[in-house]
Amino acid sequence: MASACAHHILVKDKALAEKLKQQLSKGADFAKLAKKHSICPSGKKGGDLGEFRKGQMVKPFDNVVFKKALYEVHGPVKTKFGFHLIKTVYRT
Repeated sequence: MASACAHHILVKDKALAEKLKQQLSKGADFAKLAKKHSICPSGKKGGDLGEFRKGQMVKPFDNVVFKKALYEVHGPVKTKFGFHLIKTVYRT
């Protein structure tokens, strides 16, 4: 079964997600932004979700983690939880 490790920032509105993505594209620190803005408990760890298997996360999130390029920030990705900016660190 495929597994991956990803970091994310979860916010309630798309406008904030877009603003954070712009900051990241200009070199802002992902972990610092996650600690400051993410509403997910993983924000305390800089957005680090640790390792998880395919199918453990909601489908739109899984699609990014298991199909898009590594080390790039993808999103905003809308799920029932809000808007995610997702950076996949590795896949097996």
